[in-house]
Amino acid sequence: MAKLLEGKVAIVTGAGRGIGRAEALLLANKGAMVVVNDAGVHFDGTGKASGPADEVVNEIKAKGGKAVANYESVSDFQGAKRIIDAAISNFGKLNILVNNAGILRDRMFFNMSEQEWDEVIAVHLKGTFNCARHACGYWRDEHKAGRIHYGKIINTTSDAGLLGNLAQANYGAAKAAIAAFSLIVSREMKRYDVTSNCVAPNARTRMTTDASPAGAAVMGEAPPPGQWDPMSPDHVARLAAYLASDDAKDITGEVFRVVADTVWLLQGWHSINKVSKNKKDWTPEELGPAIKKMVEKAPPKPEIASVFQEAGLI
Repeated sequence: MAKLLEGKVAIVTGAGRGIGRAEALLLANKGAMVVVNDAGVHFDGTGKASGPADEVVNEIKAKGGKAVANYESVSDFQGAKRIIDAAISNFGKLNILVNNAGILRDRMFFNMSEQEWDEVIAVHLKGTFNCARHACGYWRDEHKAGRIHYGKIINTTSDAGLLGNLAQANYGAAKAAIAAFSLIVSREMKRYDVTSNCVAPNARTRMTTDASPAGAAVMGEAPPPGQWDPMSPDHVARLAAYLASDDAKDITGEVFRVVADTVWLLQGWHSINKVSKNKKDWTPEELGPAIKKMVEKAPPKPEIASVFQEAGLI
């Protein structure tokens, strides 16, 4: 029986550790040839090393898979093109792009520096744009030439962007924008047989433990080997692998959340209620009571903690 991703070529950014590593390993296990992109930085974006990407490549090869390492920063527009080119030059094509790379610079926004804002936006939002832009340019040209690759883009959003989270104005803003970006790309690329979806992961990684004592408390310690781990990045990887498959060719423009064995289908801003005055103009004074009544009757806004409660983890 052919593997789920047999013959496919995939890129996973930020694949040296955490969720990206789990995604790269599983995509390779399911038959894909993988470009393992990782600049080898600390969770805050500082430093640089080739080791993380190399280790994942070696792990894939040791299991009989095919992979190459790439150390470019996704925040560099031309560097992102070189990531795309690495797939084509090494494996002859590109089918799957998983935009996972990210950093954190958490701080209350009134104390946040311009650099802390810019660097987080650059990696998450611009990095997602950079890689998707070059991948979609390739797929569009190939489609016009009659070579259809059924491209799959899996972007990474976060509950910090979808629900909001303290001290993450930069990260949350980027992640909310990535969700909107994914929906727009899905519409623009539909004619070229390219899908674009988004995943909001919750898993134990450097960005949820090392960067945040509160996050570490929620994620908990990894259980002993052989025991089920609800916070393992592998749960996220399984969803990404499915979305990368041909069976998901009709699924596009969607946003999913995954926590342990629970997957949500999410939808963005939608109407809760409305008021109108039967084709008469409101005065600001008249609007006050009407607005207050709508807000009072609205359901409570979900919070990040409720996600774990719904999944039965707290």
